[in-house]
Amino acid sequence: MMTDTSLRHRLAEHFAAIAQDAGSRIMSFYGAARVAAKDDGSPLTQADVAAHDAILAGLAAACPDLPVVSEEDAVRADAAPDGPFILVDPLDGTREFISGNGEFTVNIALIDDGVPVAGVVHAPALGRLWLGALGAGATASGPDGAPMRPIAVRRPDPSGLVAVASRSHRDAQTEAFLGGLPVAGLRSVGSSLKFCLVAEGEADVYPRFGPTMEWDTAAGQAVLEAAGGRVVCPDGAAFRYGKAGAAWRNGGFVAWGGQR
Repeated sequence: MMTDTSLRHRLAEHFAAIAQDAGSRIMSFYGAARVAAKDDGSPLTQADVAAHDAILAGLAAACPDLPVVSEEDAVRADAAPDGPFILVDPLDGTREFISGNGEFTVNIALIDDGVPVAGVVHAPALGRLWLGALGAGATASGPDGAPMRPIAVRRPDPSGLVAVASRSHRDAQTEAFLGGLPVAGLRSVGSSLKFCLVAEGEADVYPRFGPTMEWDTAAGQAVLEAAGGRVVCPDGAAFRYGKAGAAWRNGGFVAWGGQR
């Protein structure tokens, strides 16, 4: 595994600049994007494509030796790269982008030995950015580009947890899981912002049992784990990446903040 903490942090800073450039491209289409459908029926806009192109160009310039797997070309990645690689979701939350609610993100993460060791989540419509690198901690900007500040998960209030769940994808298994916890509050939000709420100490747990793809979760997991949280499979096993043989599909997971 890439053991140089300062290198991971430098790569995350590169990712942040690249994500912000992609976010600017996305916002140029906000409220006026044409919507097409991918083969799987999910929506695709010019913003997805423009962000993908900008990110690949930025990564090629900043870290040309690292292979990249992006949502928009993953069909060609039928095997995981040998060694560290970068996972990209150019526009996570395309439905939120189309609806205009602002809850969409740009996700870029470095995967090493199946683990997301550095990542950036950028929410261009909200003016927010979250950055994390394993061993170096996590930071976040305030709204509208306020200076970056350290963030960390919180210790849950014993009187009850605050849970966060998908705005667009809720299922019976999620409801059953939450029903088994002392949940005092529930927030719904789109895209990888759910990981960021837990990382910032605004929520304690994010369960997801419905389908996701690796590029949906890697950057958020990197930020959360850099902030002191953890992401595990429902049985408690490590939640890992590089599942090209499963078409990059994730199984269920639970993202936790501080220890209960």
